[in-house]
Amino acid sequence: MYENLRGKTISFEGGEGAGKGTLIRNLLEELKKSDLDILQTREPGGVKISEQIREVIVNKENTSMCYETEALLYAAARAQLMNEVIFPAIKDQKTIILDRFVDSSYVYQGIARGLGVEKVIEINQFATKEFLPDKTIILDIEPELGLSRIFSNKRETNRLDMESIEFHKKIREGYHLLKEMFPDRIVLIDASKTPEEVLEDVLQVLREI
Repeated sequence: MYENLRGKTISFEGGEGAGKGTLIRNLLEELKKSDLDILQTREPGGVKISEQIREVIVNKENTSMCYETEALLYAAARAQLMNEVIFPAIKDQKTIILDRFVDSSYVYQGIARGLGVEKVIEINQFATKEFLPDKTIILDIEPELGLSRIFSNKRETNRLDMESIEFHKKIREGYHLLKEMFPDRIVLIDASKTPEEVLEDVLQVLREI
């Protein structure tokens, strides 16, 4: 049923508490029904060096981190992941599921931090050798609902979770802007639905690739 996904790269995005982790777990269970060779990664992280960079990024003590440093750290972690894992997987025609990719940087640093989308795009084109996923699925959710999920589920919070509600609203607005900028690549999915409904909406998108 999902043979059309062979050799494809799909990234998943969304604000805090949108349910990416739950969706990706459910999606991988569904895709196990096929004989696809699947690679799943997360950002920032995925390989040893990138995980070490992740610890610096999410550390709640690093509140003095300037926005430029933040953007460059994300790009550095991404570059290492690309070279160690993603580029070889593309060569091997694996189906790649990305838990966040360049669009997170475009939104979080380019828009919400005010560094400018074009500047952040330029940084990440260098880091990824201008690679982009075949499809990007953004889980769209009201920031208040997303954050309430985090705290009600007692999920460990990180430095980004502690940002103001205004910051999280900019994130959502930024993702909507990216949809306008990249309409052929990006799809918005209503993440306020049940996990089962969100999974089905995502599967419908993937069936149409």
